[in-house]
Amino acid sequence: MRAPRATSGSASFADLHRTDAPLLLPNAWDHASATAMAGLGFRAIGTTSLAVAAAAGLPDGASATRDETLRLALTLGSQPFLLSVDAENGFSDDPDEVAKLARQLAAVGAVGVNLEDGLGPADRHMAKIAAVKAAVPGLFVNARTDTYWLGEHSTTETPARLEAYQQAGADGVFVPGLTDAGEIAALVERLDVPLNILYSPAGPTVPHLTDLGVSRISFGSLLYRRALGAALEAVDDIRGGRTPRGRTPTYQEVESLGSDTARHV
Repeated sequence: MRAPRATSGSASFADLHRTDAPLLLPNAWDHASATAMAGLGFRAIGTTSLAVAAAAGLPDGASATRDETLRLALTLGSQPFLLSVDAENGFSDDPDEVAKLARQLAAVGAVGVNLEDGLGPADRHMAKIAAVKAAVPGLFVNARTDTYWLGEHSTTETPARLEAYQQAGADGVFVPGLTDAGEIAALVERLDVPLNILYSPAGPTVPHLTDLGVSRISFGSLLYRRALGAALEAVDDIRGGRTPRGRTPTYQEVESLGSDTARHV
C-alpha cells in the first residue's frame, strides 16, 4: 500500500510546535467537548485515552479501546480543527499492526498520533515509530515515555529513551509526569525535536513552561476529570437542597455543538 502523503493539515500541525509560544493542546472525549474547545480558538484538539476507555467501561492503557478510538477519530477527523489521537501503545506490540492503525487514523483526518512506551523495551517502541513514519510520513508522531508517569524514572533513562525515539523518526517526544523545571529545561536543551509536557496544577504554569522552552503542553485527562467532578458536585448540591454552582451551558448551546438534527430529552 502506498503511504498517504503529508497534508497541509499535518504540515501546519507540525508548525504549531515551532513558534514562540507552545502549542496548548486540550484533550476532548466526544464531538461536543471537541467542538466547544475549538470554539474557544484552539486550532488543534487531542483526544484522551482515559475518557475513551471510561466511557466504554474499559481499562485505560490496556490496548482495549482500539475500536472506540477509531470511532472517535472518525467523528472528529473531518471537523475544522487539527486532530491528534491518543492511541495508547498503538494497541499492539506488532509494528506492522501499529502502522496499519496509523493509516486508518490518517485516512479519517487525524494529523497526529500519541504513542506511549509503557516502559516496555525501547527498541520495540522505536520499531513502532519507524513503522508509522514509513507508512504515513506526514503523520506527526508524538513518542511518549512513561518513565515519570509510572514512577520509575532515572536521570539517565528518560533522555536515553527520548533520544532513541527521535532517532527512530519521532516528530516530538512526551514526558507526562515530569514537573521539575530544571529537568524540563535540560531535556529541551538536549533534544532536537519538540518536547511535550503534561500540564499539572501542581507543576509549572503555562508561562513558566513557555520560558523553559517547552513546545507543546497537553491537558491530558484533566478536563474530562474536571467535568466529571463538576457533575458530581452538582448532584451533591441538588441532593442537599442547594443550587448547583459553576457554569451551566444552556440546552441550546449544547445542541449547537451537535449535528443539525434536533434532539429532545
